[in-house]
Formats: sequence, structure tokens, C-alpha cells
Amino acid sequence: MTHRPTVGITAAVERVSYGPWKDVPAALAPMSYARSILRAGGRPILLVPNPEDAEDPNSVLDLLDALIISGGAGDLDPALYGHERYPETGPVNPERDAYELALVAEAAERNLPTLGVCRGIEVINVAYGGTLEQHLPDIVGHERHRTRGTFVDHDVRIEESSLAARATGSNLEAVKSCHHQGIRDVGDDLLATGWATMDDSVEAVEDPNLSFMLGVLWHPEEDEKSRLISSLLDPPRDGR
Repeated sequence: MTHRPTVGITAAVERVSYGPWKDVPAALAPMSYARSILRAGGRPILLVPNPEDAEDPNSVLDLLDALIISGGAGDLDPALYGHERYPETGPVNPERDAYELALVAEAAERNLPTLGVCRGIEVINVAYGGTLEQHLPDIVGHERHRTRGTFVDHDVRIEESSLAARATGSNLEAVKSCHHQGIRDVGDDLLATGWATMDDSVEAVEDPNLSFMLGVLWHPEEDEKSRLISSLLDPPRDGR
């Protein structure tokens, strides 16, 4: 049997309604993540935040060949990067924050291929000691990174020869976005390698010392033409 790489997708914890059940807590991720991993030849599994694995993430990471830190409606707690909370900052989930930050830190230690998507780039940046813009429209002067209930199409300029360029196969990527926060101070040992063409806000960060530690502010799982998740399962090398 051909080996299918196992890819962990971190779950959001939300209140949902289905069938006769109303407003119940659920751990979830959009099926687009699973479908994109299956198309790339991988096996998706959902990673539910819990305090035990936040304390010691090794046992869960032992199961994985790659990791996706997913997006979601909640924001990271600004206290995690030493800032006061803005009025526009959304609900926070301390258990999810602690879990995902621990996964990123240990994934970096073991050089486990890791992709952060939307909220996930923010987790990676904070895990590396960086900070966030809590409400990007206040900085860039527009709301074109987010339209409620749908994704916004725009272009991202990508640094030539970066991991982001090799993983996307492009220096100018058409992307789908939906976010109101972004990167302020880039974390230690990370490089900014992607910028929105409409306002130069940071859209990609990466650790050049690892084979694949990449965060993007857009949603590659929503675009069947994107190469990013395939690249996560088969990390590109320099010059490839």
C-alpha cells in the first residue's frame, strides 16, 4: 500500500446547531482542508485542543507527517504578545491558543513541515515572538481583505527564491482571503516573504532555517489550483 502522509489539522471550537441540537460546542474545521489534503495524497486528521497536549505536544506530533494550523473566527489573545485588547478584537479561546502555540514550537524543534493558514500565520508569528495588528483596516485604510460570508480575491507579491515562492510556484499569487488582523512585528528567526499588492501588508512569513515552516494570511484550501498544500506534503528544495 502506498504511504499516505498523515496531516493534522487543528480544530476550531465553536457553538453550532445541527439536526435537533441547538447551540452545542463542537470541534471543527471546514471540509475544504480535508479535501485539499486528500487531493494531495495525504490523510487528514482533526486535532482537538486539550491541555494535556498543550503541556507536552510530542505524543500528538509523533502521529503526523505534516501539520496545518487552521484559520477560524476567533482571534489570539493580545496578552500573548504583550498588547492591550482593541475593541475590534474578536472572541478568544485560551485553550486553543495554548494548544496551537505549543504545537508550532515543538514542530519547529523537530522540523516537522508546518503550514499556518490565516489565523495560523498569526499563531506562527506569535510563537516566534512576533506581534499582530489587531484590526488591519485601521492601518491600511480599507476593508478589502474581508467581506463577511465570502472570500476576497486579490494578489500577493512573493519574494523570489523564498519557500513561499517555491511552494506556490509563483512570484505573484492570486489568493482568497478573509481576515481583519495581520502581522505587525515579524517574529524572531522569521522572514516576511509575501505582501498584498493592494497595500503591502504582510501576507506570508517563513523560517528559512527549516524545511517547511510557512504561514500565509490567505486560504489555499479554498482554491483547487493552489499548490501550497501539495508542497506541504512534499516540501520543495532550493532551486526546485
